[in-house]
Amino acid sequence: MAGHRQSKKRRYVTWAAVGAAVVAGAGIAAQTSMAATTWPAQKTFTGRAFDTCTAPSEATMKAWHTGFYGAAAVYVGGKNRGCSQPNLTSKWVTDVTAMGWKLIPLYVGAQPSCGSGGSEKISAATAASVGKSEADDAVAKASALGIKAGSPIYLDMEAYDTTNTSCNTAVLTYVRAFDKELHAKTYRAGYYGFTSSSAKAIATATDKTDLPGNLWYALWDKQNTTTADWPWGSTQFTNHSRAHQYMVNSKESHGGVTLTVDRDAWDAPVAITG
Repeated sequence: MAGHRQSKKRRYVTWAAVGAAVVAGAGIAAQTSMAATTWPAQKTFTGRAFDTCTAPSEATMKAWHTGFYGAAAVYVGGKNRGCSQPNLTSKWVTDVTAMGWKLIPLYVGAQPSCGSGGSEKISAATAASVGKSEADDAVAKASALGIKAGSPIYLDMEAYDTTNTSCNTAVLTYVRAFDKELHAKTYRAGYYGFTSSSAKAIATATDKTDLPGNLWYALWDKQNTTTADWPWGSTQFTNHSRAHQYMVNSKESHGGVTLTVDRDAWDAPVAITG
């Protein structure tokens, strides 16, 4: 993600080396622990979104609400979140959603031991317990901002060596525990990762139990699409369950205000607020 933890150069090197209207129930098939729960109808958005490390000021969000972007990702928490959030408050959430923005909650938890990012690493011994506790933290942080039950929380997982079997198993254990706890608290599970590694591990896992039902894949091909470059089976993550980060470190101006952001094609759940 845009500068939340790694430098631009490091992110490109890492990637190369290891190389969303209201619809009820989209993406539930992969989220088996949701079956017994009555869920709020999810809120989805289809269009262009952006993500940037620090939530912009309200003035910037107002200036940028020109119609080019309709949604913005916000880093709600996580020990590996790499930037401060002076603007991100419940008032900010209320005010920017009143402007018409849709919000995408993102949580940067523990990272793979066989990856280069993050100060907190996933270990086999504690993967399940840490995944559960960090899901509790993610829900607490999101709820405090006014992001309600039924919303998705996207777990950020940076690139790692998926051929390292023990490391990959620990990551999947952590993700399953995180997602299972989200579901227990009536939040939907989303996941950000790279098509070459972290997203691939989710999409190609044989056992889908408690894996996220919404996949935000990083593939920096500059194609504003969630279908034309989708690298896995056409029946996977359908019915408003895909997002695509297609461009990073894009310096652009809207409404007379300049920011450097990552661009996303979005067709997936967004936060329920208000």
